[in-house]
Amino acid sequence: MLEKLRIVKQRFDEVSDLIIQPDIISDQKRYAKLNKEYKDLSKVVEKGNEYENLLSNITEAKEIIADGSDAEMVEMAKMELEEGTERIPQLEEEIKFMLIPKDPEDAKNVIVEIRAGTGGDEASIFAGDLYRMYTKYAASRGWKTEVEDIAEGTSGGFKEVIFSVTGDDVYGDLKFESGVHRVQRVPQTETQGRVHTSAATVMVLPEAEEFDVQINNADVRVDYFCSSGPGGQSVNTTYSAVRLTHIPTGIVAQCQDQKSQHKNKDKAMKVLRSRIYEMELAKKLEADAAQRKTMVSSGDRSAKIRTYNYPQGRVTEHRIGLTLYDLSKIIDGDIHKIIDELKLTENTEKLKELGEANI
Repeated sequence: MLEKLRIVKQRFDEVSDLIIQPDIISDQKRYAKLNKEYKDLSKVVEKGNEYENLLSNITEAKEIIADGSDAEMVEMAKMELEEGTERIPQLEEEIKFMLIPKDPEDAKNVIVEIRAGTGGDEASIFAGDLYRMYTKYAASRGWKTEVEDIAEGTSGGFKEVIFSVTGDDVYGDLKFESGVHRVQRVPQTETQGRVHTSAATVMVLPEAEEFDVQINNADVRVDYFCSSGPGGQSVNTTYSAVRLTHIPTGIVAQCQDQKSQHKNKDKAMKVLRSRIYEMELAKKLEADAAQRKTMVSSGDRSAKIRTYNYPQGRVTEHRIGLTLYDLSKIIDGDIHKIIDELKLTENTEKLKELGEANI
């Protein structure tokens, strides 16, 4: 453990020197990457310092007890030894998880796509509930959200909503949300009071930078069309909506959210780039899955991952068998506990793979 922490401290010192170099500061991409590494390493170094201080205090307490010349000091040393001995295993466990190699994708911003599935109008309403849940969660984390494209449902909610989330380690938290979300409740339109089951699909794509995905303009067909749905006078009168088709892959992205054709094209390109990047990432995840079967894989978009049961006020996370009777708070954006449990499961699996000896 101490040797691992020494290597981390050495790298932390290197990065500390690098991020103040003028040539690094002038290279924004490299500076951003090193700055992120600096922040991550500083947390480990801080925890490592606490661990080393604790070991030192335990050694000192043992010496005082062994000496035994000052009864009052011995009593204090015994208390310190007891506290330190209790804290050490917990601290070692925390450091083990912090030393697990991070997925480089985790630091990325994301594009979230929510689509109404089975259940008609009720599915669209549920898609709207999920959108609200994620935007509230994002706000609680200090992240910024922005709608990229939207198709409203006939009775509220959305047939489809695509939005971006920007902040620190967004993909690392939201990647587990990809999959089918199911709701069980009495729809507003139901006169008999019967519980219906509806569903919505969530896809979380790591937002691709231009240097992640190189798209040849000649490979993209651009179609302009009139916007549909709410939007005032510009709807159905100007060709402001944009549809982009990536010919080699057949991947399509469109945007009609803005009145400006240029802004819609920029937004559609951002979504297109992320979808192409996600396609390549999915291939990698599939290859990894062949070697490692994980319970919380973010690769299977057709898997039923979570059920929101309104009559019982229950949310069940199927991948890890977690059930919480706190639906109203969860649907209001308080999904921290679910995400924390999913991350803990993934990290525990990674820890097993790495083997205790390597940590």
